[in-house]
This record gives sequence, structure tokens and C-alpha cells, in this order.
Amino acid sequence: MPSSLQKTRKHIARKRNGEVNALHAKSRDSLRLHKAGVRDLRLEKLAAARSKREQPIIDRVTFFQASLAEKDNQPLDVETLQTFIQNFIHKYDEEYNILKKARRSGRPPSAREDVLKIKIAALEKEYQNGFVLPNVTSAEHAKNLENWEGSWAYLTNLPWIKVSSAGQVRTAEFPSKGIN
Repeated sequence: MPSSLQKTRKHIARKRNGEVNALHAKSRDSLRLHKAGVRDLRLEKLAAARSKREQPIIDRVTFFQASLAEKDNQPLDVETLQTFIQNFIHKYDEEYNILKKARRSGRPPSAREDVLKIKIAALEKEYQNGFVLPNVTSAEHAKNLENWEGSWAYLTNLPWIKVSSAGQVRTAEFPSKGIN
């Protein structure tokens, strides 16, 4: 998809018979080029922020899609879901323990160690209140998750549930604002 800077540059080149390099600093065309460049930068920053916010949800769905594939894409009961949730929550434990052991005594924890500790604590708190994940408790929903190819748009079509540590399962909305 062409950016607005490329479109503006092409339009100005067509207007000036292919000569875009010889523009006056305060001319209308140079201001249009500058404005288009600033717009492209702003859109790139917004896209990067959006993908950073969406990445935890995509990672979660990918994990549960792989876990479902281990069970031959059959619907899962609550106990199995809770086991998978525990695996998801504690997938950072090994890295956290390695970082903790590598640190000399008396030293403050590294930034990565702090991030992992906060992430694990946030996931455990979410599990207490209700862990949001795609619904895989029926054959139809499991098939939908199996067919997911990684796109963000398809995630809105998946039904979502919240599973608490007590074993309660209730429906949930798609977490469009991000998780955690």
C-alpha cells in the first residue's frame, strides 16, 4: 500500500514534469511533502503501538491453539483448561529463576527480572478473577480456534470465556483493549 508521502511525491513530480528535487524550502509543494512525511511517521507510530498492545492477546491465543492441537483439537473440559492456564501463567518461571540465580547477592534485580515478576503476578491475579481465553469447550468453538490463521480480524469472531481459579466459567467479550 503506497504511503501518502509516495502519493504526494508522485503527484508533484507529475505536475513539475518529473523534477521533485528542485523545490523552494517554503513552497507549497515542499510543505505538502513535509506534511505527508509527518503523517506517515505518525501512522507508523500508531501502528507500532497498536501491535504492541495486541501482541499479548495473539500470544495467548497462539498458546491455546497449540495446546488444543496437542489434544487433537477436541473440546476441552474445565480441568484441562485450568491445567493449560497454569502452564501459560508459569511459562516464564524458568527464565525468572535463571535470572534470579545469575544475580549476585546484594544486587538489585535486573529490569527483565522485574518485568517477568510483574507479568507472572498479573497473570495469577487475572486467573483469580477470571482468565480470558477463547472458548474451546465445544466442538464448534474448538474448530473455529483450529482454523485461526493468526489474523487480528478473525479473533473478533471467536467466542471468549473467563475461567477463574475456582472453576467458574462465564462468557466474556473480546478483549479489544488488551490484556493486563
